Parts: sequence; structure tokens; C-alpha cells
Amino acid sequence: MPDITYRDQVDQNRLESIRLMLRSLPRSCADFIRSLGSTTSTLTRLAYTIDLGTFFDFAMKELTCFTSQNATDMTDEEISRLKPRDIEIYADYLSLYFKESSVHTGEQRMLKNKTYGVMRKLSSLRSYFNYLFRTQRIPANIVSLVPLPKKHEKPILLLEHDEMQKLLNAIYSGAQLTPQQTAFHRHTQIRDFAIVMLFLGTGIRVSECVGIDLEDIDFRNNALLVTRKGGNQVILYFPKEVGTALQAYLEQRETIVTEEGHEHAFFLSLQKRRITQRAVELMVKKYAMLVVPLKKRMSPHKLRSTYATNLYQETEDIYLVAEALGHSDVNTTRKHYASMSDSRMRDAAKNTHLRVENTSDSALKDDPANTLADITSDDRRLAVATTTDEKPPETSAANFDAPIDPQNPTPEIVNCGDVSNVITGEVTLLQLEYSDEGKDHPNTTETGRNRRAGRH
Repeated sequence: MPDITYRDQVDQNRLESIRLMLRSLPRSCADFIRSLGSTTSTLTRLAYTIDLGTFFDFAMKELTCFTSQNATDMTDEEISRLKPRDIEIYADYLSLYFKESSVHTGEQRMLKNKTYGVMRKLSSLRSYFNYLFRTQRIPANIVSLVPLPKKHEKPILLLEHDEMQKLLNAIYSGAQLTPQQTAFHRHTQIRDFAIVMLFLGTGIRVSECVGIDLEDIDFRNNALLVTRKGGNQVILYFPKEVGTALQAYLEQRETIVTEEGHEHAFFLSLQKRRITQRAVELMVKKYAMLVVPLKKRMSPHKLRSTYATNLYQETEDIYLVAEALGHSDVNTTRKHYASMSDSRMRDAAKNTHLRVENTSDSALKDDPANTLADITSDDRRLAVATTTDEKPPETSAANFDAPIDPQNPTPEIVNCGDVSNVITGEVTLLQLEYSDEGKDHPNTTETGRNRRAGRH
């Protein structure tokens, strides 16, 4: 076993980066980052530090409410002067800004943030201000008054079964590669094939893949020891095809003399060092562009999504998928990976029927009582059923001119027209409206009121 594991080395490098960046930020930022030490990983704390550095770089350049010349001299009192409008200006600034790429040359590079990038940086700032407010260092958390950008859900990007076969064939054969890529492919073909097979067969993260050591693989049981994001170690099992690909690479790996400090790394780069996450991401994208050029966002994580969706479709066990992916919350699995393929969606559409023929429909038509049972007596309405054997009631002007008996108000037929035109052959419903003594019902038409008043 190595004296220091890969993950320990990564954590150590991140801590050094955090401490270096905090030297150019206000003292309150260091207090905030230290408060997260027991509940977050080094990667999370590094992300917070980077986001805070972006904000204070903006504040020193764009805002006039600060009197300090350097961010390190900024006090809590100056930070409390910020207004919600300043945070809104910062959110707009994040969509496009420039940052020095080198301190020595002064060169600047253009940076852009899409919706998710702006949301993350505002969330980091909100957590920082919430810490200052909770510890009574500022009077209010003004960042919480600024709404986050609306989050738009993206469709799950994955490979269909035939696309997986094309991807593996492209890696194995090296077809469609440029002459320069073909020259490197001779040295990396077995390694690249093993890495992609591992993604598709186990669904591990790219950080877990590059952290695999020689001692972590048990070919006898087709098992693999991986270190999850939180530092927990779990055993994953891989299919026989994945084991064959890994063994083929191991034979090549044993012939390579590695650089010092990388003797235990399983996957190596051409520089004979442990392969990096960035190198794996570029490798997957290179081959994916050959077989699925329209899926431009293809990455190792999308191969992980492919594995998860295939596993769910085979087992229909969301808890098994969550355990295989290392999700602590099954809702994360259900939201991101339990998606149906296009073929299953088409099958579901075929089995969806909007209207079902039922013999009870004809029984309803034959029994007018069933229709009348669904009609309420609200607004003092009366339903009169007229069958096809009955003649429509006779109506004339005399009916409307007849006086109304106050002791026995009778229904007044209003604007019924030619009722023979509305008889459907089964049941005809005529809406009748009452008139009370001394006033018309609110629903009585103007025609009825005029006739009772003698105005024809």
C-alpha cells in the first residue's frame, strides 16, 4: 500500500490552494471556510473559496461603497453596506467578465457563466452572508432578498444501446481518427477501451476511476474497491466483459516503469503518471464526437447516466440503482436517472386510450332518469324531460300575458324558441326560470320583463 493514498494527496493539494487564496480575501472569509470544515469536503470548501474570490474581485473593481484599497483590509462594517442592488449587478456581471490568467504577464481571459454557474456563485455568497448574519457580524443577509435565476431542467443525455456498441467499436478499431490521433491511439487503445468499459459496466464517477490503485481490483471475484465522494469505501462488482478489458490493460500496465509517486496508480497517462480527470473527459469526448456528433455534451458522467438508466430498465429497482451509484438520497436517483427511453415512451403512448366503448353508455341513453339524476336544483331550475314520442309543449303569446298568481307562482318559459329543433331523439332538457312576486328573478330575460309590463 502507498504511504499516502491518492485521495489524501488530492485533499492535501486542495487545502494548500484554499489557504493560498484566503490570503487575498477578507478575514471573515477564512472564518466562514473554517466553519465548514466538519461538514463539507475539501472540494466543496475549495469551490466556496473560488466563488468568494470572484465576488470580492468584482466588488473592488465595480462597487464604490468600499473604502479599503485591498480586499484583505475589508471589515464587517464595510460588507454590511452592501445593498440588494449591488448583488443584482453582480449577478449580471457573472454572465460575462474578464479575469487575469497570469499575474506576471497581465493577460486576461474572458469567462462566461450560464444559469447553473450564476446560481452556484449566488448560493455560495448567500451562505457566506448567512454565516455573517448568524454570528451577528452584519445586521441582515441582503443576498437572501435577491432571487436566484430560474432553473431549467435539462433532458437526461445518455447513449442508446446501438450507440454504445458504436462507441466501443470506435475505440477498439480507431477508425475515423485523424492521422495524429491514430499515432497516439496505438499506445492508448487498450487503456481507453478499459476505461470506457468500466464506466458503462459499473457507473463509477470519473474521480473514482482515476483514483483506482493496483491493489483495489480483485479479478477472482470481479470486484473493485472505490472511494466515494464523502471518503467512504465501497465494493463494486463488474461484468465479465469489463474484467476481460481490465486484465488486458493490466498486462500492458505491468510493462511500464512509472514516475516516482505513481507506482500504485492503475490507469496511467502517456507521461507514466496517474491519469487526470481532465484527460479522461477529453478522451471520452474525442470518441463520442465520432459516433454521436449531435450529443456534444457527452462526458464520463453521461456514461454513468447510461449505466444507471440501463440498470433501472432491467431491474426496475430504484433503490438498487441508488446503491450502485452511491446516492445517499433515492430522490436524486429518481430525478436524474430513472428516465424512459424513446422506445418505452412510444410503447406507453400506444397503450394509452382516451375513450373506451362501454355498454353502459346505451343504458344511460335509454333511461332518462339516469340523466336527470345528475342535474341539481341550483338557481331554482326545473328540468323537463321530453321523449321522442311526446310532442313539444304549445307556446303562444297568451302564455306570457297571463297574470301571475302570487299564491302559486308558475314557471315562466323564457326565450325557449322552437323546441322542436333541439330534440335529439332521446331526451330534451328545457331550462325554466321562475319569477317571484313583486320582482323578477335575476336570470329573467329582458323580453319577459317587457311582456309582463305590457310592452310588446
